[in-house]
Amino acid sequence: MGEPEQHVFGLREETRAPRGNPHRHRENMQTPHRLSGDQSHVLLHHPGAVGQQNYSLWKNQHRFNAYLSVKKFAQERIAPLVSKMDENSAMDEAVIKDLFDQGLMGIEIDPQYGGTGASFFSSILVIEELAKVDPSVAVLCDIQNTLINTLFVKLGTEAQKECYLPRLSTEMVGSFCLSEAESGSDAFSLKTRAEKHKDYYIINGSKMWISNAEYAGVFLVMANVDPSAGYRGITCFIVDRDTEGLHIGRKENKLGLRASSTCPLNFDNVKVPESNILGKAGQGYKYAIGMLNEGRIGIAAQMVGLAQGCFDQTIPYVQQRVQFGKRIFDFQGMQHQISHVATQLEAARLLTYNAARLKEAGKPFIKEACMAKYFAAEVATLTTSKCIEWMGGVGFTKDYPIEKFYRDCKIGTIYEGTTNIQLTTISKFIDQEYNG
Repeated sequence: MGEPEQHVFGLREETRAPRGNPHRHRENMQTPHRLSGDQSHVLLHHPGAVGQQNYSLWKNQHRFNAYLSVKKFAQERIAPLVSKMDENSAMDEAVIKDLFDQGLMGIEIDPQYGGTGASFFSSILVIEELAKVDPSVAVLCDIQNTLINTLFVKLGTEAQKECYLPRLSTEMVGSFCLSEAESGSDAFSLKTRAEKHKDYYIINGSKMWISNAEYAGVFLVMANVDPSAGYRGITCFIVDRDTEGLHIGRKENKLGLRASSTCPLNFDNVKVPESNILGKAGQGYKYAIGMLNEGRIGIAAQMVGLAQGCFDQTIPYVQQRVQFGKRIFDFQGMQHQISHVATQLEAARLLTYNAARLKEAGKPFIKEACMAKYFAAEVATLTTSKCIEWMGGVGFTKDYPIEKFYRDCKIGTIYEGTTNIQLTTISKFIDQEYNG
């Protein structure tokens, strides 16, 4: 692959031509904007260099340029592989390597650990943009940045940070292990146990629906150290992939997100040193709740990106397709449907950005995160369904990516909190607000 490129947050102009594209209709899409050398140079400046009064302008320009860079990267490097990865139910190793090379797997990690040192909002923009091309790639990036890296940054000891953050930024995928066969929405009824022995623990149990498990190098495992204490015994453990007794099962044969691995895990007398506890013993349930609240904003961004990507692939077709002597787009019934979906899309995006803005500002954001995830998943379902209808028979075929977006979106109403869980949480906040 040659010399590694700069991060997309400071991407240099490529000299080679873009790779071919398997989707024939993409020929009608706009050519992605290419950053000039001057623009790339701007991204490498520290905000202090432009003066405090211009910081907001700098930050907006930084985010916009980064967005353009990710867009270019996704269209040129990921898009040609999407169909093959979906058919094979496997992530191309080159894609994972490229994500690291571009700095997209350590977006918020401090540069001293090899990360990009950008913001949470930047992570959300990246997830959205990747999802426009392939939601499977977006969820890989999402979990790494909003769950794994964040847990290490917030809870890790300096030794843990020095050991894992440089690798998570440059080469190692992480996986978050909470769900079990008997603990889905009721996540804290988990049965995996960690028994204390001197200065180490022995973990026994199993996990299900674990994303990124196939290629993860480290797992953050929630296990109970004191079942008599109920959920207050749940503790987060760092478990390396090569730890004896850790077995990764066969990946699930899924409806959508097929390139994203989802596997069961078994823990058979897995020995973990006490020093591998992340945070404090018995506080794992708090950490899980906190990370899932943030992660829901990432899932909302994924759903917004997915829906926008599907919409972007469909509109050029209905603009060109002629029936009864005029474009499909010119029929008033179609115009009204398209306008409705476009408005819903924009509303979902603004809900997502608002939740991200509140989180980044240190303000309460849980209700807004739930609203964003709930609504974005609903809009993704609506958008992908309508796009298939608008394209007619060809939308039902694999010659176009519309049917894949349709399959991929369904998980948005399920993982990191089902739609009903989001609605229940929202209602609790409303009840509190009106009770004073």
